[in-house]
Amino acid sequence: MPIALSKSDIEVMIQDLSILVVDNNQYMRKVIRTLLVNIGVRNIFEAGDGIMGLDTIRMSSPDAVIIDWDLPMLSGPEFVRIVRSPGVFPIPHIPIIMLSSSGERSRVVEAVRIGVNEFLCKPVSAQALLDRLTAIVAKPRPVVQLGDYYGPAPRKLASDVLDQPVAEWLPAPTMGK
Repeated sequence: MPIALSKSDIEVMIQDLSILVVDNNQYMRKVIRTLLVNIGVRNIFEAGDGIMGLDTIRMSSPDAVIIDWDLPMLSGPEFVRIVRSPGVFPIPHIPIIMLSSSGERSRVVEAVRIGVNEFLCKPVSAQALLDRLTAIVAKPRPVVQLGDYYGPAPRKLASDVLDQPVAEWLPAPTMGK
């Protein structure tokens, strides 16, 4: 039986996190940084694009990543696919929170399929961000590999979550990639 964490235990865990924020919009990075500081995070890294984000993970080993879906050169989903490549990327299990200005079901489903831990729609509130970080630190899901999928174990059976058979939920094999 898992031990229930107190609110103060969670606060200490949040304070001890190091977070990488990846967004090409400097203003949005500042907003996310301010929200993180307001909820107690002390160690925050920033990257203006996905390539810089990958380099920052390699150099700084943050505890979690908050990344925008829409990035130039290397999009958020492409970034996640690279990170979630065990044997290729050094920290494939790092928790990832995807930010998007679109909350369409297809986008959320795609985020789940590529191995995102949590999904947030912009504009983001401090409470929503705190809730996602709390889920990552207080109720971490084990990382699993199911076929080509590598990422957090689904909260429920994938067929329950997506109204699709599990075989359809797993990422389709890619040709030549």
